Amino acid sequence: MKNSRYNVLFVIFTLLITVPFILSGCNRKTASKPFERTEILMGTPVTITVYNEKDAQVFDKAFARVRDIENKMSINLDRSEVIDINNASGKSYVKVSPDTFEVIKKGKYYSELSGGRFDITIGPLVKLWGIGTEAARVPAPEEIKAVLPLINYRNIMLNENDKSIMLKERGMAIDLGGIAKGYTADEIKKILIDNGVKHAIINLGGNILVIGGKPDGSPYKIGLQDPFYKTRGEQVGILTLSGKTVVTSGVYERYFEKDGKKYHHILDHITGYPVDNNLMSVSIITDVSADADALSTSVFSMGLEEGMKFVKSLKGVDAIFITKDHKVYTTEGADKVFQLTNPEFKLQK
Repeated sequence: MKNSRYNVLFVIFTLLITVPFILSGCNRKTASKPFERTEILMGTPVTITVYNEKDAQVFDKAFARVRDIENKMSINLDRSEVIDINNASGKSYVKVSPDTFEVIKKGKYYSELSGGRFDITIGPLVKLWGIGTEAARVPAPEEIKAVLPLINYRNIMLNENDKSIMLKERGMAIDLGGIAKGYTADEIKKILIDNGVKHAIINLGGNILVIGGKPDGSPYKIGLQDPFYKTRGEQVGILTLSGKTVVTSGVYERYFEKDGKKYHHILDHITGYPVDNNLMSVSIITDVSADADALSTSVFSMGLEEGMKFVKSLKGVDAIFITKDHKVYTTEGADKVFQLTNPEFKLQK
């Protein structure tokens, strides 16, 4: 079994971020020296990079916040607020923290906005497939048929007054894997800015958020992963970003192989099987990482034509689509910040 555990964007720190400071003639004082820390949290490497020595003290605060969110929203721990909600499905409301309430409320909003293409009640189907775990398998058709009626974001009951949540039907389960990392990146950003950080990169397993630009005033350069890669680090092109976030969903982020066929983790709540269209990946560029996180899954599930139309209807959102025939499609805003560097791909105009 082959399992790719992490998301598809990577930051090319050495070649594209650190080196330009040297080549541009900026002085190499502490002010432009990057400080970086990585911890494994939320099932993925979380890397925070800041550019001032005095800012290094905020790492403890930032990573404590990540652990706090993970403890509230993970379904892979012995206990969390989301697990409590799932265990009480069909029975009672569960009072939760403002964090969990906000993320589930936003998740329900994007579930509705996407017409259910993104649905945070997909938990029973996710558990059935087990993709990304050692228990990954192809469920029997009757198993899939049994859990599909449980997937319905409309049956998430929200009580704003006391911040409590209930799942209407017994057996329902929320899975925030498609939005929690984005929310966490936004929360890290708040902490860094509150502590005076003006230049930083936040990377949650490929969910990238950048604060400002580099200290010399130029944008960060972010490599966009080749979805057909043989070696991680091969790229399709380069994004130049300042004060933005970019999140990618693709068929190669997490998958397993059975009888020569690959099964990826983006599941279709209608068929119960992995989404099957002509896309390899979709990257969403916007200002809020939680939005980009939810939208990347939504848009990927829609496919190229419907997804492109959907993105164009949203203010301040851009996208890059990569198809199975090595073609790259961009919205107008994405075209301005993306440079194709891999000759195996063809940019469509």
